[in-house]
Amino acid sequence: MADALTVIPASVLRNLSDKLYEKRKNAALEVEGIVKQLAVAGDHDKITAVINLLTTEFTYSPQANHRKGGLIGLAAATVGLTSEAAQHLEQIVPPVLNSFSDQDSRVRYYACEALYNIAKVVRGDFIIFFNQIFDALCKLSADSDANVQSAAHLLDRLVKDIVTESDQFSSFFFSIEEFIPLLRERMNVLNPYVRQFLVGWITVLDSVPDIDMLGFLPDFLDGLFNMLSDSSHEIRQQADSALSEFLQEIKNSPSVDYGRMAEILVQRAGSTDEFTRLTAITWINEFVKLGGDQLVPYYADILGAILPCISDKEEKIRVVARETNEELRSIQADPAEGFDVGAILGIARRELNSEWEATRIEALHWISSLLYRHRSEVLSSLNDIFHSLLKALSDPSDVVVLLVLDVHAGIAKDPQHFRQLVVFLVHTFRVDNSLLEKRGALIIRRLCVLLNAERVYRELSTILEGESDLDFASIMVQALNLILLTSSELSELRNLLKHSLENSAGKDLFVSLYASWCHSPMAIISLCLLAQTYQHASAVIQSLVGEDINVKFLVQLDKLIRLLETPIFAYLRLQLLEPGRYIWLLKALNGLLMLLPQQSAAFKILRTRLKTVPTYSFNGEQFRRTSSGNPYQILHHMPSGSQITEDGDGMQDGGNSHNGINFALRLKQFEEMQHQHRMHAQEQALSSNSSTTSLSKEVQRNEEPRRPSSSDTSGPPSRSSKRGPGQLQL
Repeated sequence: MADALTVIPASVLRNLSDKLYEKRKNAALEVEGIVKQLAVAGDHDKITAVINLLTTEFTYSPQANHRKGGLIGLAAATVGLTSEAAQHLEQIVPPVLNSFSDQDSRVRYYACEALYNIAKVVRGDFIIFFNQIFDALCKLSADSDANVQSAAHLLDRLVKDIVTESDQFSSFFFSIEEFIPLLRERMNVLNPYVRQFLVGWITVLDSVPDIDMLGFLPDFLDGLFNMLSDSSHEIRQQADSALSEFLQEIKNSPSVDYGRMAEILVQRAGSTDEFTRLTAITWINEFVKLGGDQLVPYYADILGAILPCISDKEEKIRVVARETNEELRSIQADPAEGFDVGAILGIARRELNSEWEATRIEALHWISSLLYRHRSEVLSSLNDIFHSLLKALSDPSDVVVLLVLDVHAGIAKDPQHFRQLVVFLVHTFRVDNSLLEKRGALIIRRLCVLLNAERVYRELSTILEGESDLDFASIMVQALNLILLTSSELSELRNLLKHSLENSAGKDLFVSLYASWCHSPMAIISLCLLAQTYQHASAVIQSLVGEDINVKFLVQLDKLIRLLETPIFAYLRLQLLEPGRYIWLLKALNGLLMLLPQQSAAFKILRTRLKTVPTYSFNGEQFRRTSSGNPYQILHHMPSGSQITEDGDGMQDGGNSHNGINFALRLKQFEEMQHQHRMHAQEQALSSNSSTTSLSKEVQRNEEPRRPSSSDTSGPPSRSSKRGPGQLQL
């Protein structure tokens, strides 16, 4: 310091700390001249002493004017050193950088001015301080003083120019590994000035050939995406421009860390900001095309981001999401390569609960695709998705329900899973009657198409035969019977049943359905009419003599009568043209007529139909013989002399059975089942009456204190006590 005092006059030092800027400026010019002379003389020791004096006595002084003078003095010394300034930068730059955080805004301003002048002199030599300068400028870009911001902006532009033009800005002078943590730390700052500063520097550094910013993109990618939702249009535009440039580099780069970036993109695809979602899904689209094996472990996460976007309110996002979804599903990935089938299934199952139909549909497409490609893996995870698939049968969208049924059918190709499906389906109908009412027909019909109608009906019949909930069993059988009689998908099944008396396949199906159809009288009668077992149909109708003819019974009977007028039973109506041959059919229909109230529409419909039956071939004696005794012990003689047991068929085995069907046993089976239903109904009625009686007694106990005395009730009621309209008389 003593050497410096001998070199710099006291007056210069005094003026350097003056409050007037002009005096400080003139003093700085004196310092510049002194340092220039020392540099020419090569006396670097004295130069070092001068710099130390300016640093310790001025820039670190508690007096603001001293600090201002010190800063302008250091800049002047650098100018005086010119080409030899590089060897003294370690002394000059740190005090200036320290002044960037000074409490006095004017000191901060002069610090920017000083470093600006220093940078103009040394240019690329000060790159070794880049990280510190970057950090300082980042803070000053959001300074509260407008003049400081302006000065920092000018300095920032100069530094960027130096960086882009300098050959020294390479890995030898600049450590990207040390810079990236500093950048990453600043990326979450919300200040718009800081954000502009950061995006600007990311773009500049990416343009430097020797710096691999792409390799460190995962470290600041999230910050860039965060800026896409900034309130400033300029910042959004700058961030988008930077991201577009990086995406182009990714397309042209042979080595990219897709995995880390995929995690960021997945999160950003769920952003509430529309522009952010669009950009993220666009990146994911490119990654799926370019990522290859690197992305296999991230497929589940990517799918979780894509599926919701398929139903996005913005059309552009929906288009890109659909394209990405198709691209992802087309990739043939192997579990051995890290493809997690269970994770993908988990995502698809989660999205089955989405509020958007398009997303639910694509989730089902994924389950179906996985079932086709990785059947064993899907079946091993069946317990995780089966409940969700059953729940999806209640979906308000018919398209979704049909796709769910396709998936169920794919699973049910294996016998054990087929049984499981039907059991769970019946259970679902039992606990959710509305599903059976609204979607039962759609579900059953579709399953019959996908899994063979006969197989489905046989399994349903087996399950319902042992159903403990008799009320549900009756409702379910009625639904199945209506589907059987009306659905075009079950036409082959109906044709098979029509030949129950002629071939073994029809007989086996008839017997298989019969046991469960016993839960509903109308279902059994319909089955018999369909199978043309008219004699047995008549016997069943006759057995209903003890049946409680209630509203439910009449409603079902009304449906049956109306069904007889549909094209399905056209063959039956044509058979009425030969009443002599189809005596039991005529008797069965007359039996149904007798069960109907005369004023009902169904009665009028059936009576009108029966009136059209011709009498020219009717054998009255033959009809009388059908009206007495056990119908299974009666033999009927046709005009030709042959004997029959069922209408239109020749005698086979003595009347009690036909084509191996023991009708007497079947009738007994029906009567026993109906007895169970009657007992169940009585138990319910007793339970209901018991509850009503208990409630009445409780009401009476509550009313007992309020009863009038005997003297009050013995006389005639007064005029005022007479009950008026709508009043309750006690």
